[in-house]
Amino acid sequence: MFLQSKMTRIALLALCMITGIPLLFAWGAWGHKHINRAAVFALPESMRIFYYNHIDFITEGSVVPDLRRGLLNDKNEGPRHYIDIEDFHIPVAAFPKTPGEAYAKYDSTFLNKSGYLPWYIQNITEKLTTAFKQRSKSDILFLSAELGHYVGDAHMPLHTASNFNGQLSGQKGVHALWESTIPELFGDTYNFKTAPARYLADLPAETWNIIAHAHSLEDSLLANESQVRKNFTADNMYRKDAQGNTVLSYNQPVYSDEYARQFNTAMGGMVVQQLRLSIADVANFWYTAWVNAGSPDLLSLDDPHLTQQNEINYQLEYKAWNEGKLLNLSSRDE
Repeated sequence: MFLQSKMTRIALLALCMITGIPLLFAWGAWGHKHINRAAVFALPESMRIFYYNHIDFITEGSVVPDLRRGLLNDKNEGPRHYIDIEDFHIPVAAFPKTPGEAYAKYDSTFLNKSGYLPWYIQNITEKLTTAFKQRSKSDILFLSAELGHYVGDAHMPLHTASNFNGQLSGQKGVHALWESTIPELFGDTYNFKTAPARYLADLPAETWNIIAHAHSLEDSLLANESQVRKNFTADNMYRKDAQGNTVLSYNQPVYSDEYARQFNTAMGGMVVQQLRLSIADVANFWYTAWVNAGSPDLLSLDDPHLTQQNEINYQLEYKAWNEGKLLNLSSRDE
């Protein structure tokens, strides 16, 4: 299982080196991998053991949607990751709740510009339900990893806003600071244990609850960053290399660790709170799709020897998760 994880990572990194295209992640590679991996342990045992048998695929597969966008330049991928609430000029409560309602009301040109993340989450959940009904192991695993990515994106406040990178308010770079720099700096202190997965009786309503809550945090996020900015100058705001030059990532300055610390403190734990909500909701969506499919027996899809082989590691990782920790991933794991 762990060999598969290493091979997957090597293949992805090799592809990046060959193409020369940078990896661009929402929530950061760190965030998506930790969210998907932690969500496995929040599942009921009848699902958890099957998902654990393939936990490295679920973990590494969490970043595939961003690879399609960044490496393959898939034009269809971008708008699946966000929704610019302001572009619609209506309150969140007035949005079409289901994909059918949305696609009937808005044309594809508009949605491709302003995003359709909440409706795409519902589409993928329906596909996962079908995969469970058909007992298609490969589809279950692929769609579970994919769904985890988009549900995670929905919890990032700037994925719901037109001012997605602070570019409209003189705060360019705040997106990566919030979703990548802060989790990587402080992730070793996070508690990854969440409540057991629960059934979502109204998927559209739950999806929009996630979006509405994330969007409600945008103003606070930007206001806190603006306040922290007053404590720094261009000389100490960004990371410096050994020669004293500003460190760049994708042609943007990287904020210093001290800047990230003060911003994280000012937000009062917003990042870890949203990450924990992501973990819980990823497990909820997986579980709901499985229940809606009739709760099929998943362990029968695996060779019993695979489950036996993983038993010791499973017990160790599940015990660690119950103590709030994740094994086999570190705060700097890319």
